[in-house]
Amino acid sequence: MATWTLADNGRLRQLNGGGLDFDTPGGNGFKIALVTSAYTPNQNTHDFWDDASANEVSGTGYTAGGNVLNNPSVSMDGSGNITIDGDDPATWAQDAAGFTNARRAVLIRDTGVAATSEIVAYSDDFGADRGNVAGPYSIQLDAAGIITSAR
Repeated sequence: MATWTLADNGRLRQLNGGGLDFDTPGGNGFKIALVTSAYTPNQNTHDFWDDASANEVSGTGYTAGGNVLNNPSVSMDGSGNITIDGDDPATWAQDAAGFTNARRAVLIRDTGVAATSEIVAYSDDFGADRGNVAGPYSIQLDAAGIITSAR
């Protein structure tokens, strides 16, 4: 289970009227992509997928741009806590020609163009390279949501 950090520019767009609609995302929806240790997130300046895509993993069983986040949603509880959530992304099936170097995940709103696909959040470092060569690989999202923001 990964801990996620919201990208600053994504939060800023929310307040400036360019919000991310999780219920009807438009474009190709939301995706979770995997990147290598060569990617160092910059919470303040990285705003689009082209800031990270050069460090995306590759290999059999992995689709460039990541896996679709099914059923994305935003909700608010009675205490004003806002939660971003969705179904766990599909598992990347085992393949001897797969990837071995995934170090973190990036949540993006995919438009089909890296320069306009917004980075919403990125996960913490997995602590070691992960992959689908020795067995299937999946990211399990926190049951409480990907991101919870208190009032």
